[in-house]
Amino acid sequence: MSFAVPSLPSLSPLPLCNHPARPSRSSPRRSALPAAAAAAANAERERAENGRSLMRALYDDGFGSASVKDYFDATRAIMKDDGGPPPRWFCPVECKPSVEDPPLLLFLPGSDGVGTGLILHHRSLGKVFQVRCLHIPVNDRTPFEGLVKIVEQTIKYEHAVSPKRPIYIVGESFGGCLALAVAARNPTIDLILILVNPGSNFISEKQSATSSPCCGGFTKQSSLYSTLFTELRNGCIMHIELGNPLKMAMVSVADDLPPQQTLEQLQYSLPSLLPLLSELSNIIPKNTLLWKLKLLKSAAAYTNSRLHAVEAEVLLLVSDNDNLLPSAEEADRLWASLKNCRVRHFKDNGHTLLLEDGINLLSIIKATRIYRRSRQHDYVTDFLPPTISEFQKSFKRDNRWYDLLVNPIMFSTLKDGTIVRGLSGVPNKGPVLLVGNHMLMGMELNSLYEGFVREKKAVLRGMAHPVLFATKYETSSQEMTRFDEMSIYGALPVTPINMYRLFAREEFVLLYPGGAREALHRKGEEYKLFWPDRPEFVRMAAKFGVTIIPFGVVGEDDVAQG
Repeated sequence: MSFAVPSLPSLSPLPLCNHPARPSRSSPRRSALPAAAAAAANAERERAENGRSLMRALYDDGFGSASVKDYFDATRAIMKDDGGPPPRWFCPVECKPSVEDPPLLLFLPGSDGVGTGLILHHRSLGKVFQVRCLHIPVNDRTPFEGLVKIVEQTIKYEHAVSPKRPIYIVGESFGGCLALAVAARNPTIDLILILVNPGSNFISEKQSATSSPCCGGFTKQSSLYSTLFTELRNGCIMHIELGNPLKMAMVSVADDLPPQQTLEQLQYSLPSLLPLLSELSNIIPKNTLLWKLKLLKSAAAYTNSRLHAVEAEVLLLVSDNDNLLPSAEEADRLWASLKNCRVRHFKDNGHTLLLEDGINLLSIIKATRIYRRSRQHDYVTDFLPPTISEFQKSFKRDNRWYDLLVNPIMFSTLKDGTIVRGLSGVPNKGPVLLVGNHMLMGMELNSLYEGFVREKKAVLRGMAHPVLFATKYETSSQEMTRFDEMSIYGALPVTPINMYRLFAREEFVLLYPGGAREALHRKGEEYKLFWPDRPEFVRMAAKFGVTIIPFGVVGEDDVAQG
């Protein structure tokens, strides 16, 4: 197979590569595996078949089928049939797991307590999780420690039923405090916390004056408490739950529309959304909001005194444009205080991150590689294939300008030696190993991923240097990166055991034997290979009868030449 990428001298129309190098292709004979290895390979293949029957590449995850209007409709409905105390769990009817033995995901709501804040993500999360949402009735006055015990009772029961299965807790704002408190009290239970703009930095003026240096002080938060309390007394509640109205309105706008049609839909969506935002005062009474504010204050104090006891894996999702809480500053503090904490910033989003456009919680979970069904993350069996919504976002929105700029074209070779455009010369089923020269910074990866998913409905499992998966190099200001996106499309550390298991599952594997050195060609080294003298992958591929497809990229190394 050959892959052509024209040079990038300017934004003018780019020439096509008319004479791609014709690759060779080898199909080693299948050799017998030892009995134990064959049994392991068969078991791996059976697990793969079970997974593929449920989750295939470009499956419809349902993301984008709900809007912010659905959130308000659901909120009104659940408040109408509230039923009064005590707090309780409900399972969204849209959530229908499609994987074997899915982990449990508990959603802990913000100060509204309704529990519908995850509604945009119910369908997508519900395919790979058992989703339950906590509802705190509007007239309920359970103190914070009482709420902690309710959640704690649930996770203890679930842990007793499935001790090897992790439990995910998504805590939004106030729910973030609740999640941290539960984790601090249960350090031996395998918990994964996803905290969305947690309210742990919310504290009263009196408490801030006596706070210890290890908590970082709360000068800004004290004035925040006084301001919000005054606004609530005066009936001004718009600042309590309001995120970015423009981002919330964009949820109802289709992604791939021309600019003019996008603007037309936005002109309809935004005016229809604003009256719904003002209905918050009718849905949640002012006296309830005053109680929630006091509850949030006690929650922050309780949580901050126990941060040292949190052993859980924590992922912080932070809105840099949060007008309610100083979430960006809190991310720095929590990242330094918690033992196992990672951060992802979203610079253009507001406080209600999960109700805003462009945020797919399942994609974030996959990109940060925290989805697992046992004690340890397994890059092979825990991988979830890309969905149709992720594919459209990646290649119709995020990378659209790249394709327009370089106009990449792929060629492959048929069995009779004919070179054809596209991937028809590549087998439709694995195991297949693509072996290529690592060109300038791997710019061809996007086109390779897109081509195989689009034409073959197959995920190309790219093997990368293990250092790229090391979280110790992340910082508290980390944003979503290109490598996060590569994880969605199957990137995993290059190790012999990972390659063995992928071959056993008959998957498509991408390998660059030259590694990072080959991706950083110096002047005069264009298209030069830096492969090892004895590539061991050939021997392993031969044992599984893998079809090895060498490929090359034409034009990419010329980009940096002037």
